[in-house]
Amino acid sequence: MIPYNTVLMVVLSVVVCFMIRWMLFKTGMIYTTKKLLRRVQDWFHVYQFIKVPEFNESMQRNQLYRKVSLYLHSLPSIEDSDFTNLITGNNQNDIVLRLDPGQTIEDRFLGATLFWFNQKTELDRTAAFVLRIRKTDKRRILRPYLHHIHAVADEIEHQGKRHLRLFINGPGSAGARWRSVPFNHPATFETIAMEKDLKNKIKSDLESFLKAKKYYQRLGRAWKRSFLLYGPSGTGKSSFVAAMANFLRYDVYDVDLSKVRGDSDLKHLLLETTPKSIVVVEDLDRFLTEDSESAVTASGIQNFMDGIVSSCCGEERVMVFTMNSKLCVDPNLLRPGRVDVHIHFPTCDFSAFKTLASSYLGVKEHKLFAQVEDIFRHGASLSPAEIGELMIANRNSPSRAIKSVIGALQTDGDGRRCGVMIGRQLEDGDVDEVTEGVLCGGDGFSTVKDLRKFYGFFKLRNAKRTQLSNSLGHDR
Repeated sequence: MIPYNTVLMVVLSVVVCFMIRWMLFKTGMIYTTKKLLRRVQDWFHVYQFIKVPEFNESMQRNQLYRKVSLYLHSLPSIEDSDFTNLITGNNQNDIVLRLDPGQTIEDRFLGATLFWFNQKTELDRTAAFVLRIRKTDKRRILRPYLHHIHAVADEIEHQGKRHLRLFINGPGSAGARWRSVPFNHPATFETIAMEKDLKNKIKSDLESFLKAKKYYQRLGRAWKRSFLLYGPSGTGKSSFVAAMANFLRYDVYDVDLSKVRGDSDLKHLLLETTPKSIVVVEDLDRFLTEDSESAVTASGIQNFMDGIVSSCCGEERVMVFTMNSKLCVDPNLLRPGRVDVHIHFPTCDFSAFKTLASSYLGVKEHKLFAQVEDIFRHGASLSPAEIGELMIANRNSPSRAIKSVIGALQTDGDGRRCGVMIGRQLEDGDVDEVTEGVLCGGDGFSTVKDLRKFYGFFKLRNAKRTQLSNSLGHDR
């Protein structure tokens, strides 16, 4: 039998240990003690500091910096840092922790303890992550640790957890030519209005491009793909670019040529873009005219499209150029090698109309579709943007929305000068009849603007009538 005194001593020891641990936990002494022990350990070890800057010596973005950022902000230990920034992600419901400059985050790998901190200089506003590693551990774990960071970052990107960014150029100094904001555009290949077979061919082409790294290397060509999107304004070119970005999970660099100070500045902008990105130049034909005020020359644009800088600035990049028309553009500028794929964006046809009706109204079939198809068959057309605006303005009633599109198509084939007046509106919001009136002026009116003005006026007039009727009823 165990003596009573021994049992009592064991119980007392457990109680005392529990009380000490409880007191340490409640007073924060555990954290303070760990921090003190860490400092004591530092006295007996020699550390080496390895810096991962945001930009390299050529002011190109350092891809390892991006991967380290993804990796560190996925670590649970970020919650143990003294100071972290609590922000919302792309989705307003997502709460994200970001490491504060100068704060340390701890990581463990193959039995070694490593420390990272975020360093930011106020002079040039560039950032860097600094790794503190024991010299005794460096040779053993550094290389496999970097491979581990790459693998985790790639997995995060593959799962779509990486938030996309939209970069916009400005006349900033080196290292600040691009400003970025979260890219939240909701467009996908399922929602854009495009002929189904063409849409599938484009998706197949992009999927093939993603898997073609070794093929391009074997050919001795830069791993990039270029697209020309041409067609009238409002036909969905910008939405198509957004759909490509969401499909590829690529960042978007929107190049505004009017803000570029010359050909050399354009080259530097391209050098500072990153792989896994879409570089977009919109309305390119506007900058190729003789009266263009842009400081960029046609030769500079050609070098931007397929020059040595374009070929050497990075891999896995898609370049997109948009135009209203390519008829007045030198064909040599659009030759194979500079532009791989040409995609025409026409005004809306019946197939595109059905896609819009499904997206905007949630309607896949309707009794008025036959009438819409017949009108399209006779050559009438509107741009997808114009039809979309009509559907948004009448989204609470699919029938009213489709009737407004029919009226616009019947009134004017291209929908750019005249609109449709929707007649008498019942109190419950339904449309009793459609009157094909003309809202035309000497300068021409926008269909959508005229309809919205009309609806606002009609509702106001209807409300006044109701108020007047009620007052007369009370008087009686």
